[in-house]
Amino acid sequence: MADSKNQFGDLLSDELRITNFGKMVRRTSLDEIPQLINVLKGEMSLVGPRPLLKEYLSLYNSTQAKRHQVRPGVTGWAQINGRNAITWEKKFEYDIWYVQHVSLGLDLKILFQTLWNVLRGKGVSQHGHVTIGKFTGSK
Repeated sequence: MADSKNQFGDLLSDELRITNFGKMVRRTSLDEIPQLINVLKGEMSLVGPRPLLKEYLSLYNSTQAKRHQVRPGVTGWAQINGRNAITWEKKFEYDIWYVQHVSLGLDLKILFQTLWNVLRGKGVSQHGHVTIGKFTGSK
């Protein structure tokens, strides 16, 4: 990312600051590799709901908070079903579905589908964003 700022000194949006190299890193998901260290440390799983920003915790409703009943993952059901190209509501719906249906078979399916999606560059970003827009709570 470049450090480009507007006339008030605020950073421009990620979409305006991302470099060509950064686009390639995002498209190929190479920026996810450091999370494998968290998997090795036992802080994350390969499969589970993706960890979100701590600032979102107070915005979850009681159903959305159920995503924390399992260890967060590098990839998950929401990632293979749209990744960043889906709405926050759909993302939470997929995360909760995963929590209710977790199994080794499902995890293997998610891992294989993740590899396929990464090779295709599918769902990397939401329209108008480098990744996805900010979560502001549910309606």
